[in-house]
Amino acid sequence: MANGSAKSDTAKREEAVLAFWKEKNIFRKTLEKQAPLGEFVFYDGPPFATGLPHYGHILAGTIKDAIPRYKTMKGYRVRRRWGWDCHGLPLENQIEAELGVKTKRDIEVMGVAKFNEAARKAVLRYADDWKKIVPRFGRWVDMEDDYRQASEGNGRAGADISERVQPESSAYRTMDATYTESVWWAFKNLHDRGLVYEGFKPMHLCPRCGTTLSNFEVAQGYKDITDLSVTVKLPVVGKEKTYLLAWTTTPWTLPGNMAAAVNPELTYVEVSVGDERYILGKERAPHVIKTEHRVEREFLGKEIIGMPYTPPFPYFAGYKMENKERAWKVYGAPYVTMEDGTGLVHLAPAFGAEDLELAQKEKIPIVHHVNTDGMFVDAVTDFKGMQAKPKDDPQSTDVAIIKSLAARGLLFAKEKITHSYPHCWRCDTPLLNYAASSWFVAVTKFSRKLVAENKKIGWVPKEVGQNRFGDWLENARDWAISRARYWGAPIPVWRNPKTKENIVMGSLEDLKRYVKKSGNRYYVMRHGQAAINTTPFWTKKLEVEADLTDKGRAQIERASKALSGADRPDMVICSPLNRARQSAEIFARVTGFPLDAVTHDDRLREWIIDDQYEGRPLSEVDGLYDTEHVWNPKTEFKNGENFSSLIRRVGDLLYSLEKSHKGKKILLICHSGTARALDFASNDMTHAELASKAKLKDLGNGEVVEIPFVPLPHNDDFELDFHRPYIDEIELEGKDGTKLERVPDVFDCWFESGSMPYAQDHYPFDNLDKFEPKPGWFQKSRGYPADFIAEGLDQTRGWFYSMLVLGVALFGRTPYKNVIVNGIVLAEDGAKMSKRLKNYPDPVELLERHGADAIRYYLLASPLMRADDLNFSEKSVAEVASKLIGRLTNVVSFYELYKEASTIYGTAGTSVSTNSLDRWILSRLSETIHAVEEGMEAYELDKATRPLMDFVEDLSTWYLRRSRERFKNGGDDGAHALKTTREVLKTFSKVAAPFIPFVAEAVYQKVKDKDDEESVHLASWPEHGVFDLKLVADMNEVRDVVSLGLEKRQKAGIKVRQPLSKALTKSKTAVDFAELVRDELNVKEVVFKPTQTELIELDTELTDELREEGELRDLIREIQDLRKLAGLNPNDEAMLIVDSSRKEAVNRHWGALKKATNLKSQEAGQAFSVTHLPH
Repeated sequence: MANGSAKSDTAKREEAVLAFWKEKNIFRKTLEKQAPLGEFVFYDGPPFATGLPHYGHILAGTIKDAIPRYKTMKGYRVRRRWGWDCHGLPLENQIEAELGVKTKRDIEVMGVAKFNEAARKAVLRYADDWKKIVPRFGRWVDMEDDYRQASEGNGRAGADISERVQPESSAYRTMDATYTESVWWAFKNLHDRGLVYEGFKPMHLCPRCGTTLSNFEVAQGYKDITDLSVTVKLPVVGKEKTYLLAWTTTPWTLPGNMAAAVNPELTYVEVSVGDERYILGKERAPHVIKTEHRVEREFLGKEIIGMPYTPPFPYFAGYKMENKERAWKVYGAPYVTMEDGTGLVHLAPAFGAEDLELAQKEKIPIVHHVNTDGMFVDAVTDFKGMQAKPKDDPQSTDVAIIKSLAARGLLFAKEKITHSYPHCWRCDTPLLNYAASSWFVAVTKFSRKLVAENKKIGWVPKEVGQNRFGDWLENARDWAISRARYWGAPIPVWRNPKTKENIVMGSLEDLKRYVKKSGNRYYVMRHGQAAINTTPFWTKKLEVEADLTDKGRAQIERASKALSGADRPDMVICSPLNRARQSAEIFARVTGFPLDAVTHDDRLREWIIDDQYEGRPLSEVDGLYDTEHVWNPKTEFKNGENFSSLIRRVGDLLYSLEKSHKGKKILLICHSGTARALDFASNDMTHAELASKAKLKDLGNGEVVEIPFVPLPHNDDFELDFHRPYIDEIELEGKDGTKLERVPDVFDCWFESGSMPYAQDHYPFDNLDKFEPKPGWFQKSRGYPADFIAEGLDQTRGWFYSMLVLGVALFGRTPYKNVIVNGIVLAEDGAKMSKRLKNYPDPVELLERHGADAIRYYLLASPLMRADDLNFSEKSVAEVASKLIGRLTNVVSFYELYKEASTIYGTAGTSVSTNSLDRWILSRLSETIHAVEEGMEAYELDKATRPLMDFVEDLSTWYLRRSRERFKNGGDDGAHALKTTREVLKTFSKVAAPFIPFVAEAVYQKVKDKDDEESVHLASWPEHGVFDLKLVADMNEVRDVVSLGLEKRQKAGIKVRQPLSKALTKSKTAVDFAELVRDELNVKEVVFKPTQTELIELDTELTDELREEGELRDLIREIQDLRKLAGLNPNDEAMLIVDSSRKEAVNRHWGALKKATNLKSQEAGQAFSVTHLPH
């Protein structure tokens, strides 16, 4: 541990359980076991892997673990597939910091490829840590993003080297090409149905990130700030010293002023102050003009519509722009009010929603005087190079604007205001309201359907769905889904610059249809059989120099004849190795192709095999290079070449041929490994698929195949890659032959996250057996909707929203049936958890101290399950560890002491215990099962979890404590106690399994029968029997009586081991359970006295006989503690060592002490102690 403290026994026990699960493959077995109730569909929202898991991840992960474990035990199969959210601003911001990049311009100067490759390498930087931490907290989820082996294959020529399949549930990544293709499909589907469109609208722009944000992203970043407002004087043309007074809270927009607006139906005044006149709203005049003034005239706003004025800044007065004649005039706008300001507003149409709408209606020029990086354009000469709203000093530019106005006599007034202002939720930069072109999902077209579908969802807590989320849907606006960024899935829209037609791609096949093609046809021939193919051992010399065998020459002759005549290639390119050269010579002779026209290219030579294989059996070398080294293409070799390198060189050849030749038939004579690499480079593959997709077929000697090559977007490893810049390096052409231009934006990462239900399974291109949302005539829908999802409260306007919008738009119904929304985990003082401040315990270190189960239970039983925040407390975790985990393990330890001593017991057999304690604890168990099940079925995990603690308290502090003497005394009653305890522990382990899986497993392994399931997590959920409510209520009343009696003992200063003569109670139930009350209160008699005021009274008078008995009890307790200290079991006989001070008391009670504490003898000694007497 980082703090140097020792690992707790609890943590060690949990690690042992984790090892057992792994060794026995228990998680996989839960997926493979019979599921009589069918599939329970669960979607896991993908986290970013750009940092280590925090308590928010642990909380959400625990929720996502508990429900699937429970549903599995109830008889469902629950696929639990992990995902990685790979795109978005958080990662881009991190990469910018690491590369020293400050602006988008810096990225473009550096190169988008370099930036995106840095992002790709960083995106799963902490993946290995996640793969350790997530399982360590007890979560079962398939986190593997590799493709696992299905069949080893034989590695022989002609065998399919890719006899592997994708695992049942491998992790998905939003950056993978298959995922992006499904995102493209969704986009095109919506576009074709008129639910996606391109629009020019005011949105909130982050100048730091250089992109616009969606409305729900903007909602996450509002905070109160102090700003400056200004009232500016706009000189009326033709009226000397007459001004329109316009008010704004954004002085930085004034250089872009294009018009002013009044409300046509409200009253305005022209007032004189000294030798100047001002026009403003009548209602606002007393608030704005606070010096002596005279009203010269009153009029309606419509009377000054069209009035021209001189702009407050002259920067665009001399510019040529469309509709310039309509600039710098007064227009009517109903949205202008007299609530604040002057009743007259200035318009910078590119920086306000209502301003833009009015400008578009009235054809007022729209000018961006600030760029998307937040800088003033060069035309704004006085403020060139300044940020409109600097992050470090948001008022500084406004101050400069105000000073300029004042210097030119155009400032009427200024004042400080406090208002709520949006900031970037990722980098905390003040946002700018900025009109820009973007792609939108037309949410408003189906918002009523969204509201209706939301009402079908089971929200926990329901208030979040009805209020926070429901209100958001009621007022939903169209969703801006494009971002002017780099690391993201590209928007699949290409534009014909001539016709202005937009062409939307919905798949890789769509893209292939528009890719500009050379018309070349490519044939691959493997050399004929050579000595290297028949030798028993591989050598480098033979690899280079081997000649063709007679069989090999015959193979090439046959293959060459098939390529003769009209089918003869126009070009032949050959590997420089001897066996390939000889094959080319035979081809030239048979077909008449000019031998001197054959070119030799080193890029076609065979895979360079590492020196370590020199002299090794050829079958072994072939086996490795046909399987393992293909499946792991980045394997590092000291002297050899990995498959990735081989792909790069043949891919380079293939693409260079495509670029430099047109309409040619090209024959490539090469080798087995080279042919496979060519197959990879010519197909839509990635390294991850090499061990899963049956695409690469090893050619036999002399075999010829045509490879259907279409240039595709690819990275340096020639993997299919849709990211920028690769997607834009592929040339597409329209039907008229015009080169198409792609819209440069990428998707909002929330569009990608919201696509996970279908994109994780590459729908609709693959896995239709797993995901098909549309039911057929004889088949239900598969994989949609989810029965359950869970995330934090912050996702109501993120993942929950984006998934609902896309699910309803694409499939007509909600993508999830039930959702748990958790609150936020805060530091103990209520502040946000901060790594810098170190104001919270490290999760892994806390786990080492108290165990994962305690943390899981603490979180699940907390107000977080009601979407309330929680001030995290390690003290509370420790309390759970003690009162729940500790007590439960203590009960097991006590049980184990006596299960080994079963020979002294009677036989309980199949008989039913009549002991009230046994009947009570079994009723409490049934009651607990019912309460837990009720909570889980309602997805109320706090209600499901809390009964566990209550039950363990009852089991430990009442049942077990009250049954100790039964265990010690043996007989039939002792056998019933042992049997009941075992039954309770085994059943309770099943009930507790979804919540505290480690200790549940540990308990189960202690008490299970040989015929029971291998693991508690493979067991079925226990049925709750009929529980005796009266017995439970009676026992609660008895415990209340006992509790009050013990309080009275404490107040009287009489310890419990001191017997009393009697207790008097008005509880008839306490009298019915008199034996329990007598033992608990250590009284000789329980007397029913219904007339007394108190529920219970004690007779505290002590006789000599009672004192003597109290002394005996003290001695018994002391000796039992000494036995425990000596490590003795209850059936171990012992000798008592007695000091002189105790001699008399021991002798007086010797008979009773021998029986009660299993003493065989006594002996004088210096210290009071016990020692074991071996048999």
